[in-house]
Amino acid sequence: MKRTLYIKLLIAYLIFAIFGFIIVATFMQQMTLNQLRKNKAEELYRTASWLSENDALMLYKNEISLNSMKILLDDSSAMQQARIQILNPSGLVVVDSDMPVDVDNPVTIEGFDITALSGSFYSVSTFYHQFETEHLSVAAPITLGYAVRGYVVMHYDMTHLQDAADHLLDIDYIMLIILFLLSLIILIFFTELVYIPLRRIIDATEQYAAGNLHYEINVESDDEIGYLAASLAYMAQELARGEDNQKHIVANVSHDFRSPLTSINGFLKAMQDGTIPPEMYPKYIDIVLNETDRLIKLTNNLLTLNNLNTQGMLLEKTDFDINMVIRHTAATFEGSCREKKIAIELSLTGDTLPVTADLTRIQQVLYNLIDNAVKFSHKNSVVKVETTEKHNKVFVSVKDSGIGIPKDSVPYVFDRFYKSDLSRGKDKKGTGLGLSITREIIRAHGENINVISTEGVGTEFIFSLPLCETEPDEPEDLD
Repeated sequence: MKRTLYIKLLIAYLIFAIFGFIIVATFMQQMTLNQLRKNKAEELYRTASWLSENDALMLYKNEISLNSMKILLDDSSAMQQARIQILNPSGLVVVDSDMPVDVDNPVTIEGFDITALSGSFYSVSTFYHQFETEHLSVAAPITLGYAVRGYVVMHYDMTHLQDAADHLLDIDYIMLIILFLLSLIILIFFTELVYIPLRRIIDATEQYAAGNLHYEINVESDDEIGYLAASLAYMAQELARGEDNQKHIVANVSHDFRSPLTSINGFLKAMQDGTIPPEMYPKYIDIVLNETDRLIKLTNNLLTLNNLNTQGMLLEKTDFDINMVIRHTAATFEGSCREKKIAIELSLTGDTLPVTADLTRIQQVLYNLIDNAVKFSHKNSVVKVETTEKHNKVFVSVKDSGIGIPKDSVPYVFDRFYKSDLSRGKDKKGTGLGLSITREIIRAHGENINVISTEGVGTEFIFSLPLCETEPDEPEDLD
């Protein structure tokens, strides 16, 4: 997989920097120069207008001499760093701040035409070839008796404006560099808070894809990246647990199938080669039949549990009396209880206790729970089955006083094929699927089943069912 996200980000950052400098070097430079030129032209025009309305007008009124006017222009020229001229409409230079007064050798600007400034109060040129470089020139008319007698023209060297624009542009460059350096903070934050954790998550997914589901993601964050990492780690843990469970299930299924198949194969070979005499056949045929029954039961339970998990459970809910179902189910254990001298004590609420559920499935749940209670109870003990009503629910309890379940095994009693060490010796024919099927049936009804157990004291299973509001009809068959 190409790792280009960070490279793309760096390229985008460099493109941003390059375009930033290009924009400053072109658009910003021209905009700055234009603004400085406009401001300087306005300043020069204000000075030229003042001179045309005051000192220059006094000259044309013969109130001051040319030499006095030259002195005034020199002062204004020094203040504005500009060349100042007073021109006649024909282009004759009357006074020039950069030239001495010489009435005997007059200077005329060839081709002078004030209309060249029409549409603007300033121009940028060599002003009729007076200068080697471009100058910013402004002209203010000198009006006397409603007639234009001349013009005050001011010239400012554009190299000064260019130097000022370059100085401001240097400041822009410095600010741009500072901005880029500050923007590196965003890049650093992205690297530390997004890119590095994202790389760790990608590395983890690659490990998970390779089968290493126990790989740990080292991402500690309270934001969405941290939540993604935690979710991915949780998913991997669940997949690992599922894989471990699958291996455990395969191992248990193999063991549970191998044991009866080994017995069947051994007895049949012994009968075939004469090791077992014909008069002993009935005994060993019974053993073989018991082992085949065990295989059939295991296969049926596997198919049932697989259908519950993959296709869901189709329930045929009806209203029935749970107390009556408990009585009929308990009666089927009469033979087993007589052999172990175990009594089943029923403590049922009311004469009838109607519930809404799948009758056949609930019979299966009761059979599995009572069968386990009888199987793991000591001789001369009591198995208690109790019903209680609370908050529109019926709670059914099956409690024994047998070997109990170790504390560390309680969370796993509903897992497939799980058998605690204490139960293995007493449940040689069990498949380890009964409680798993029981839990799936209760869950399909939208209810819960819990277990309470103390090792050496006994175990109690409690499940709930929804209470029926109407009196149910008596079912025809509870077998």
